[in-house]
Amino acid sequence: MENLWLYKLTRYVVATVFHFYFRTEYIGVENVPDEGAMIIAPNHVSYLDPIWVSIPFVRPLRYMTWDKMTGLPFLGWLMRTYGAFPVNIESPSGDRAALRQSLKHLRTGGGLMIFPEGARTRDGKLMPFKPGVIRLALDTGVPIVPVTIIGGYEAYSPHHIFPRPSKMKIVYHKPIELNPPPDDIQLKDYLRDEVERLRQIVASALPQDAVPLNEQQAMG
Repeated sequence: MENLWLYKLTRYVVATVFHFYFRTEYIGVENVPDEGAMIIAPNHVSYLDPIWVSIPFVRPLRYMTWDKMTGLPFLGWLMRTYGAFPVNIESPSGDRAALRQSLKHLRTGGGLMIFPEGARTRDGKLMPFKPGVIRLALDTGVPIVPVTIIGGYEAYSPHHIFPRPSKMKIVYHKPIELNPPPDDIQLKDYLRDEVERLRQIVASALPQDAVPLNEQQAMG
């Protein structure tokens, strides 16, 4: 991780500023393992999501981010300080270098943050999850910690130039342990079911206006 000493030095400053500016409440932090490999899987509402989610932890997390973002003057530097590494999202076959880095980090006992939606929501509603997070957890045998970010869209949506002082809440759910199917024939159905289970856990702590209408009816 780049500038680990800088992460430790700035973490308390950033945490203090964010606490007063966003009035952030953290719930269920005890559900996140203090050590060992894990995947943190939040909903994605803002470029600040990785920082909001990381603040309660002394251990640094790594996460993939759009390569164009890591080159920005200040925000890019802050992202790299908090563990970002670039991924080329425009590559037709996926960024294999970013995938290898993710696998290496998990296999050496690190914590990795992945946004299962793949991109920020444009309207504040939870989007479908991609199966990549489940595949990565199966390949490495690590638990997934679902995380729900509430109020982040109001604080700093893709439509805002600057963050707004909006009340926020971050909920850390209990880790999911995966049990792979006995054969490859069942893998497709297993991935679909598990990615939907992960999404339902994240959605369970969201306000109704952040969940698509048809899903509100199903959950009700």
